[in-house]
Amino acid sequence: MSMHAKTDSEVTSLAPSSPNRAVYYVQSPSRDSHDGEKTTNSFHSTPILSPMGSPGRQSRDSSSTRYSGSLKPGSQKSSNGSRRHHHHHRKAEKEWKEFDAIEEEGLLDEEGGRRGLPRRCYFLAFVVGFFVLFSFFALILWGASRNQKPVVTMKSIFFENFVINAGSDASGVSTEMITMNSTVKLLFRNRGTFFGVHVTSTPLDLSSSQLTIATGAINRFYESRSSQRTVTVMVRGSSIPLYGGGADLGSKDGKPVLPVPLVLNFTVRARAYILGQLVKPKFYKRVQCSLVLDPKKMNVAIPLKNSCTYT
Repeated sequence: MSMHAKTDSEVTSLAPSSPNRAVYYVQSPSRDSHDGEKTTNSFHSTPILSPMGSPGRQSRDSSSTRYSGSLKPGSQKSSNGSRRHHHHHRKAEKEWKEFDAIEEEGLLDEEGGRRGLPRRCYFLAFVVGFFVLFSFFALILWGASRNQKPVVTMKSIFFENFVINAGSDASGVSTEMITMNSTVKLLFRNRGTFFGVHVTSTPLDLSSSQLTIATGAINRFYESRSSQRTVTVMVRGSSIPLYGGGADLGSKDGKPVLPVPLVLNFTVRARAYILGQLVKPKFYKRVQCSLVLDPKKMNVAIPLKNSCTYT
């Protein structure tokens, strides 16, 4: 009987002493994820029965304390502190990343500037180097051309007539007049191995006692490289007034009475065009010949090989 009574007492004590109470939930906020990104708020809801008169009050109190511990002032303060620490850590990390990005951009800009400066100088250096090399090459060509000067060789002179008679000049002054015709031959040789030359000359002056009695000029021509030609020039004078000069001059039948000393002067000019118009060496050859017009050598070619000087 006692066992039965004890059983009934235990049963009675296990029976609920109060009516069923409403179930309520405790919500705990979710924390941020480890990688710094916020996740969607999740609600961990735990049903807790009313603590009044329930048999498992102690267990429920411990459970409630465990789940609601984060809501206590100390726990909340620790949570807020950890959040502030985490936020400060994220902010410092973000600022450090921004600083690293700015520093990296600065380094890239600096390296890009260092790399860009030589690149900009490459073109200038190429242009300067090209002009230096081109000028050096042109200078070499100019120096080589100076060693290949053209050669002028006088060959002969041919007198056709020599006449002196009385006359008057354009102003009507009476004086003796001289007329003569002659032909000069010369050899021009271009020694240039890589350039041709354009050839002209100053007037050929044939004078007696410093009085010009005949003139002529070389017609312009082009002589190719490593070639030569014979040039014929007509030297003539028509009705040249003497004005008292050449008193000992006289003529008969178109010939001088006495030998007449003459001097022939002129300058041969040649210009070469190398590399277009960039290198233009010039060559000058001054020729001076001393000869004698002999009445016995009219219409005969007089050699000038040993009668001329070249400068």
